[in-house]
Amino acid sequence: MNTSAYTVNCSILLTDVPLLQRPQAARDAGFDAVEFWWPFDTSAPRDSDVDAFVAAIENAGVQLTGLNFAAGDMPAGDRGLLSDPAQVAAFRDSVEVAISIAERLGTKAFNALYGNRIDGVDPKQQDDVATENLAHAGKAADQIGAVVLIEPVSGAPLYPLTRAADAIAVIDRVQADHGVESLRLLADLYHLAVNGDDVGAAIDAYASRIGHVQIADAPGRGEPGTGTLDIDGYLRRLAGHGYRGYVGLEYKATRPDTFDWLPVDQRASRAAN
Repeated sequence: MNTSAYTVNCSILLTDVPLLQRPQAARDAGFDAVEFWWPFDTSAPRDSDVDAFVAAIENAGVQLTGLNFAAGDMPAGDRGLLSDPAQVAAFRDSVEVAISIAERLGTKAFNALYGNRIDGVDPKQQDDVATENLAHAGKAADQIGAVVLIEPVSGAPLYPLTRAADAIAVIDRVQADHGVESLRLLADLYHLAVNGDDVGAAIDAYASRIGHVQIADAPGRGEPGTGTLDIDGYLRRLAGHGYRGYVGLEYKATRPDTFDWLPVDQRASRAAN
């Protein structure tokens, strides 16, 4: 794996150090790009908390390549606020904060987790809310030349987007209903594979619509090489289709040196866009 520009997901990796120390830990490991899930405990964090997060990125000398919008209580099973009619204000608060961070740090991608189906709420209503929220977020991102990512997810039984085609259908609806063209597919190769998607076929079909790629091996969601997923082959396939973006390392560490699969001289980014 020597042709990709890697970005370390500091919300799932380097968890042995406090969150604000992880950008520096990534830098110390030889990387110069990081991404995060929503790093705050509320959708509308205090300015001082936002400033501390921005400073942690700047002081480490790394690029923040991607940031999730607020997604609820992830450890408790939440997977996004996007489609929850009761959380529209909270979601949009997080969009405003994320855009403000991106303007300071040059971030160009935001992950909008769709959200679980909610007991007692019509799925159509949830999809309508999600479409409106995505149009709002997409327009905001477009103002700074960024994209909003839609991600199929595994391991969440109530999450309705499991395959690449599910995410593409959402993207198509937002474009058709609102004319917003800044939405892209987040192709997490691990999630697609364990959900039973044909990863190679998805890459071939949607390469031009992929805004970001993330990797973990399967089964297990560990480092590349701990499972049977042909990650190297898929990355070559993406490159063959012209993908030049970052590849997010979003896996669970299974050993003390979780980056030992990647030579140090291949960890810094290579003019990704």
